[in-house]
Amino acid sequence: MIPALLFMLGIGAVCGIVLSLSSKVFYVYEDPRISQIENNLAAANCGGCGYAGCSAAAEAIVTGKEPPTLCVINSKEGVEAVSKIMGVDAGSAESPMSYNMCDGGFRAADKYHYMGVSSCKAMSVVFGGSRVCSVGCIGLGDCVKSCQFDAVHMGPDGHPVVDDDKCVGCGACQKACPKDIIEVKTLSEKLMKFNQKNDPLAPCAQTCPAEINIPRYINQLKEGKYKEAVQTIRMRNPLPLACGRVCPHPCEDQCRRGIEDEPVSINQLKRFVADYEMNTGSRIPITCAPDNGKKVAVIGGGPSGLSCAFFLKRIGYQVNIFEAMPKLGGMLRYGIPEYRLPKKVLDWEIQGILDLGIKSFPYLKFGVDFGLGSLMASGYQAVFLGVGAWEDYSLGIDGEDLEGCFTGINFLQRISGGEKIKLGKTAAVVGGGNTAVDCARTLLRLGLDKVYMVYRRTRKEMPANEVEIVASEEEGIDFVFLAAPTRVVADESGKCSQLEYLQMKLGEPDASGRQRPEPIEGSETLLDVDMVISAIGQSPEASFKKQDPHPRMTELELTRWNTIDNDPATLQSSIPYIFTAGDAATGPSLVVDAIGGGRRAARSIDCFLKGEPVEPVKDSLQQKRIHESIFTHVDGIKKIKRAKMPELHVSERLDSMVEVDLVLPEDIAQKEAERCLNCCRICYNPDSDFPIAK
Repeated sequence: MIPALLFMLGIGAVCGIVLSLSSKVFYVYEDPRISQIENNLAAANCGGCGYAGCSAAAEAIVTGKEPPTLCVINSKEGVEAVSKIMGVDAGSAESPMSYNMCDGGFRAADKYHYMGVSSCKAMSVVFGGSRVCSVGCIGLGDCVKSCQFDAVHMGPDGHPVVDDDKCVGCGACQKACPKDIIEVKTLSEKLMKFNQKNDPLAPCAQTCPAEINIPRYINQLKEGKYKEAVQTIRMRNPLPLACGRVCPHPCEDQCRRGIEDEPVSINQLKRFVADYEMNTGSRIPITCAPDNGKKVAVIGGGPSGLSCAFFLKRIGYQVNIFEAMPKLGGMLRYGIPEYRLPKKVLDWEIQGILDLGIKSFPYLKFGVDFGLGSLMASGYQAVFLGVGAWEDYSLGIDGEDLEGCFTGINFLQRISGGEKIKLGKTAAVVGGGNTAVDCARTLLRLGLDKVYMVYRRTRKEMPANEVEIVASEEEGIDFVFLAAPTRVVADESGKCSQLEYLQMKLGEPDASGRQRPEPIEGSETLLDVDMVISAIGQSPEASFKKQDPHPRMTELELTRWNTIDNDPATLQSSIPYIFTAGDAATGPSLVVDAIGGGRRAARSIDCFLKGEPVEPVKDSLQQKRIHESIFTHVDGIKKIKRAKMPELHVSERLDSMVEVDLVLPEDIAQKEAERCLNCCRICYNPDSDFPIAK
C-alpha cells in the first residue's frame, strides 16, 4: 500500500514538474484587456463586425486593427467602456452609416436579358453588368442578401434603399457591391466627399461649383420633405439663403430638360427650402463630429472662410474666424446691396454657422492687429486665408480722383456700412459686371435722376448676370455701349462735371473669345454727369504679406495678379500649413465658387492635420462633364412652362432698398420640382410613359 502511494506521488510530482516546465516553454501571453473588452461587447457573436465572434473582435481592438466602435450593435455605454479600457476618447470615432449613390435602377436600359445569373458580383465579373450605364446599380440585390440587420432592401425603382434606423454601418453591403455605388461612410467622410469621374451624377450636379446633389434635394422638395432637402444642400453648401438669392446658377445651363424645354429653376427651388427653414423660426439641427482637440484659424469671414469654418467644425475641429470688418459676410455683406440680399437674412444664416461653436473676432486685420506668429503661439495648427479681393482697379485716366468719383467695391462697402455719401444727380458707372450693375441700381434707389452704364463692348458681351441686366433695363438705367472712358472733366470748382469717352468698334476676338473693342479715331464724346463710379474689377489686397513681421511670411508666394499662389487641386499655399480659396486665390469669382473652394480647403487641412499626404481627390471631376452624360436629344419631354420668379414691380421698389426678387409660393415650387427629370448619369424620368431611347 505504502509503495503504491509513493509511486503515485512520484508520478504526480513528475507530472507537475513537466507541466510547470511546459507552461514556461509554451506559455502564450494574452493581453488582459481582450477579456475585459469582450465582456463589454454585445456578446451576440453575430459576425456583423466582420470577425468570427466577439473574442476575435476584442483582439482586433486591442491590437489596434479596429476602433472601439467596432461592434456594430454595441450600446453607447459599451462603447464608452471599451474606449476607457483602451485609454481613448469614446467620441473620437464616428459611427459609419450606409448610403446608396445610385438612383437609376430600372430607368437604366438593359444591354441584354440573361436569366441564368442572380448575383450582381457574378454578372459584373462575367458580363460587366447588364445595364447600359457603366457605373449604375445592377439590381440583383447582393447588398440586400449580405445585410444581417434587414437594413437594405431593393426599392420599387430597382435600386437599393437603406433604412437608417436599422443600419449599423457594418460594411457588408459595401463589400458585396461590385459597382461601388453603395458605401459605408462616417459623417465626416460624407461631408468631405467630392465628385469623381465614376460617380453616378446628374449633369446639373456635375457642374455645380459646390457639388450639391441637386436631383436629391429637388426630389425631397417634391415629396414635401423640406427639412431633408435643406440637409442635403448643407452637406455641400452652408449658405443656401445667400446662394438662393445671388447665385447665377451655372447648373441650370446643363439641365437635361433644357435641351428640349426650359431648364428647371434649380436656384429658386434651393431658395424655397432655405427660406422655408428661416420662416419657420426654428433651425434644423446640424450634426457635428466630436471635437478632436485641434485648432484652425480662418482669416476672413466671407463665403470661402465661412464655408471652410463650417465644414472644419462639422468634422471635429475647433475653429475661430478673424475678420477685419465689423461683421462677417465679406462681399455678401459689403459688396451685394440690400435689395438683392437683405442683411437680416444674411445675419440669420451666419448665426446658424456660429451656433455650431465657431467663435468670431471682428475688427482684427491680419498683418496689423495680429500675425502668423501670434496664431502659432496661440496653438493654431493650420491657417485658412480667405481675405477676398477688395482692391478696386483704377481706370487710369485723368480726373478719376476728382470729387464725385468713386470705385465700385469701395462705394458699395461704404453704403452697406451706413455711411452718408455726398451724391450728385446724374452718374456714370463704368463697367459691365455684377459690381457695376449693383452700383447703378443702388444709385437709382439713392434718389439720382439719371444713371448711365458705360461699357466698352456690347450688351451681348456683358459679364453680369442676365437677370440683373434685365432688371437694370426695367428700372430705367441707360446703357452706353462701345464706349471707353478717356478722362473725367472738372467744372470751375474742381468737381466732376463730365465723362469723356471714345466710341469703339468690335474687332477680332481676344483671349477671352470676345471681340476686342477698338477705338474709333476722333470720336470723343462728352457725357454730362456729376458722379463717376469705376467698377471694372478688383484684386486681393495683400499688404499683410509685408506688414506681418513673421519671417515665414516671406515664403508666401503671390501671383502677378496679387492672388495667393496655391495648388489649384489642394488649395495648399507655398507655406504648408496655410491654405486659401475664394477671391483671394482666384480673383473675383462667384459666391458658389468660393463656397466650393472653402470645403475643398477644409478637406486638405484635415489631411494635413492628420499627418496624411495633402493630395488631390482621386479622379476629381471639378465641374468637368462626364462624356456619356452629355445628350443632344432627350425623349419623353413635354414642354411645361418654367416657374417665373416673383418680384416687386418697378413702381414698388425704386424708392427703397426693399428686396426685389421674391420666393416662389409653395404650390408653384411643387409644380416646378415636378419638372425635374431626377436625372442620374444617363437615366432620367421622362414626362410620358413611352420607353427612353438612347
